[in-house]
Parts: sequence; structure tokens; C-alpha cells
Amino acid sequence: MTTVRGRFFGWSPVPGTDRPELPSQDAFWRAPANLAAHPPGTILRSRPVKIALMGVVPQQVSAWQLLYRSNDLHGQPEVAVTTVMLPNGAARGTNRPLLAFQSAIDAVTDRCAPSYALRRSARALGSVTQLEWMLVANALRRGWAVSIADHQGLHGNFGVPREPGYRVLDGIRSALRFGPLGLNIDTPVAVWGYSGGGMASSWVAEMAPTYAPELDIVGAVLGAPVGDPGEVFARLNGGYFAGFGAIVIAAIRRIYPILDRIIDENLSPEGLEFLEQAARMTPVAAIWRLASQNVDDFLRRPLAEILAEPDLQSMLGDLRLGHRTPACPLLVIQPVHDQVVHLECVEGQVDRYRRGGATVTYVRDSLSEHFTLLPLSTPMSLNWLEDRIAGIPVTDTRTHTFRSVALTLAGIRGMAEIVATGTRVVLGLSLHEKVPRLPEAPSRSHAQPALRSTER
Repeated sequence: MTTVRGRFFGWSPVPGTDRPELPSQDAFWRAPANLAAHPPGTILRSRPVKIALMGVVPQQVSAWQLLYRSNDLHGQPEVAVTTVMLPNGAARGTNRPLLAFQSAIDAVTDRCAPSYALRRSARALGSVTQLEWMLVANALRRGWAVSIADHQGLHGNFGVPREPGYRVLDGIRSALRFGPLGLNIDTPVAVWGYSGGGMASSWVAEMAPTYAPELDIVGAVLGAPVGDPGEVFARLNGGYFAGFGAIVIAAIRRIYPILDRIIDENLSPEGLEFLEQAARMTPVAAIWRLASQNVDDFLRRPLAEILAEPDLQSMLGDLRLGHRTPACPLLVIQPVHDQVVHLECVEGQVDRYRRGGATVTYVRDSLSEHFTLLPLSTPMSLNWLEDRIAGIPVTDTRTHTFRSVALTLAGIRGMAEIVATGTRVVLGLSLHEKVPRLPEAPSRSHAQPALRSTER
């Protein structure tokens, strides 16, 4: 690949402006004519970018974006982008792990794509990704490299199965090949995501054994990972979080002809406008503006009757997680009283994994709800991944129920560290990376600390 006067495969930065372009308008995303000739994970283009909290507070990190070849749901070649990062001033030659973090993009609009929302001067108010950054920064502070892929792709395919796995795994491949990160094919890779990011991380763990078996994925943390999107939609319909279901329908109708046909035949003009509104909204805006909307009000037939159609049941089955068995160990974390992703949906996913032979530690939190558990479970998530990176095997695969994961001694210490990191993020200060823990000599006795909880 050659660079000529700042142009790389036909891309050049917009002169005289610091405001990033949306992916749909950004020439950086343009696919080369010979895309199919490149193996998945091939880096097609790269550029340095500036990261900022909420688009405003500059962050002391080194960041790049990689355009690479991946595949869509049908195996057709497409381009995808991941944002890769190191702590600012990271020591060269350090043997560090890679965290693949899947953000809860949860939107069709590309204003919520991480490649846009994380950048300085981005206008993405209402994007969950901008809020999650304060937690992801804790991985950089531990000395890890981080990759955050646009796992929904250029068109915001929220809820579409398998595609997040392809895009994230190919993003990992490209990150391992990207010279400035200093990684290699033997680099241990950790996977983490919550809610919509937990669903995407589930697809990563499920697709890795067959799609990218060469990657050393040492563990995956799946927070509130949805389990059964169709069931979650049915439960949310008409409730306070009905906007999430509307966004999913707006996204997947373009992928499944059966759903598009049913919508055309049964949805009123007001219903079509409802879906178009959802496709334009950020997750926070959808919660606020689409609360209590009931799809039944826009249908010519009852929703229950439509959902019972065999072809639609087949589509909903395709969306369901847990039909493939991950090879890496899993930590699944779920609020017992989750008002968005219902407990039964996630427990079904856990059961399917366990029946397939997966190594699963399942943690339930009795006091937290959907939105508070992500920050409260961050210390447990990162500590568990750190143990997997260090080569400590999982010895506890039970189900644990905590009053709160934050009320353990490790949780209290971890929250203090997260508050300290969050303060540095808000003030735009350096993260002061630590030396990452990596596998030690085989002679070490790997005893995993026991989880204290009410066990099932």
C-alpha cells in the first residue's frame, strides 16, 4: 500500500476542519474496488484520530482507526472500522493484551457509531458509547491495548445475528497486524460488552471457534447479553423502553425480507413513521420520546398473531443466542430485576451454553437494575479478564447470586479505582498505565479466588 501526498486508497482528510464526518459521509470508509481479493482482517486504510469525552474533553490516549475487510450476514465482503488505542506515551515493546470492547451502540443512526461518537468534536448526544468510555479507560490504565469496532457496520444493523462476530473478529485480526500497537498473533485477547454490547460480544464468542480459530481469545464477559431479542421485544412493547424494540425492528427489516413484507402488509402509515423516527434516534432519545408506544396500535392484525407465523418464528430463532458453543470461558453478569433485558432471556442463553459444554460462570445481582450494573460490575469484569489474561484457569462454573457485586471487598476497592480513573478522564489527565499481568511460568499454582454469594 502506498501513500501519495496524504492520500491513502483515495482518502484524504478534510482540510481546515477538526469536526469529524459521519461514517456515511466519510470517504475514509470507501471500499477499494478489489475488496474481495483481500482476506478478512486485511488493513485497507488507517489514520490517527483524537478521542474526547462527550466529544469535548480531549483524552490522553494514542488512537487510530483501521478500515479493514470483513463479511456481512451472507458472507459477502464489506468494509468495517475499528478504533484502536493505547495509553498516551505507552512504552514501546511492552508485551500487552488486547481488549475487544463492544459498545452498546443500540441505534441505526451512524451518529452512535463508536468511530464517530468517540472522536473529538463529535455531535452524538444520547450515544451510550460516549458514556461507556469512562469505563473502558480503566482497561487502558491497566496497560491493555483496546479495540472498539463499529460492530453494527456502516448501516447500523442493530440486532442482526452473526455480523457483530465477523466485524469484531476481523477488527481483532487487523489490530494484531497494526504495527503501532506492537501486538502479534500470540497476543491474548479479552472480550467485553454490556447490553447491546453484551449481545455483540456473545456473537464474538460464538463465532470465534469457526470463523477465527487462530485468535487467542482467553475469556469473554457478557453483561446483560439479551439472549433472546424476539422475546425481549415482545416484553418491552408498550412499556417505558419500547424505543429499543422499535430500533431493532427498524434495523432488521432491511435484512429479513419476511419481516419487511409483514411490515408493508400490516403496518399503518403512522407505524411506518414510528419506525423511521426510531431509526433516526440515539438510544437515550428513543427511551425518552418513544416510551409506552405499542406496536399493536399501528397494526392491522394483533402482534401476537403476527409473531406466531412460522416464517417469523424462524427469523426470531435466527436472532436467538446460544445455539453455538464458545470455546473461551465466559463470565455472564445479569441483574435479577433487569427492566430492559429480562432475566429469563439471559438464563436461557446460559443454559444453552452449558448444555453445549461451554465453561460459564454466571453471576446475578439482586439490587442493581439494567443501567447501574454496568459501572458496578466493571471491577469484577476487568479483574476476571485479567485473571484469564494471566493464564489462571477458571475453576468455578457455578451460578452465584449477590445482593450487589459492588458490596464485596474487591468491588469496593475496584470502585475506588474506577472513580479515580473517571476523574482523570473528566479532567483530561494521563491514565498512567500499569504493567499488564500476563501468563507466568507453568509451575505457578493457579488457584482462583472463590466467589462469595448465595449459590444455586
